[in-house]
Amino acid sequence: MKKIAFAVAALLATVGAAQAQTQSPVRFLAGLGISGGGDNLATAKYTNGSSQKIKAGGGVYFTTGADYRLSEEFSVQGTVNFHVDDTNANNGSIKFQRFPVELLGYYHVDNNWRVGAGVRYTASPKLTSSGAASGLDVKFDNAVSGVLEAEYFWTPKFGMKMRYVNETFKKSGYPDVKANHVGISANYYF
Repeated sequence: MKKIAFAVAALLATVGAAQAQTQSPVRFLAGLGISGGGDNLATAKYTNGSSQKIKAGGGVYFTTGADYRLSEEFSVQGTVNFHVDDTNANNGSIKFQRFPVELLGYYHVDNNWRVGAGVRYTASPKLTSSGAASGLDVKFDNAVSGVLEAEYFWTPKFGMKMRYVNETFKKSGYPDVKANHVGISANYYF
């Protein structure tokens, strides 16, 4: 185990030193975003009279992945994401979660702007509930959809994205659910 830990540490140190000497075409990224849109999957009603809707395209998402600069004008990016919309109360909860994997290609307009498009594969989309909200559980089929995106780089390491995802979730015996949504996110590149 110590040999593996040492090998990983040595590899990371070598990669870090190489990046310090030359600008690597590969950068890793981590990000956080918020999205809105899509059909209403469920509505939580609270005892104080307020309510919250769980939307098929809504919620927050966490992103991690890698970005590869092919040339001055073009790059590609692959990411793994966790996207969730939920609500909780003392007597129950409702959650819609999914795990999208995305591959996008970008055209760099200049040093600050790039626009892109790509494909999104959403794995394990499911609606779960508990307590007073129980009985809303649905596991949808995995879905493939399209993504359009624009990103502005405030600095070479910090970017803000605006995106549109055209997505539909299906389940046999259940009406199709439109999950089209817009989102905004912040990514840090290292």
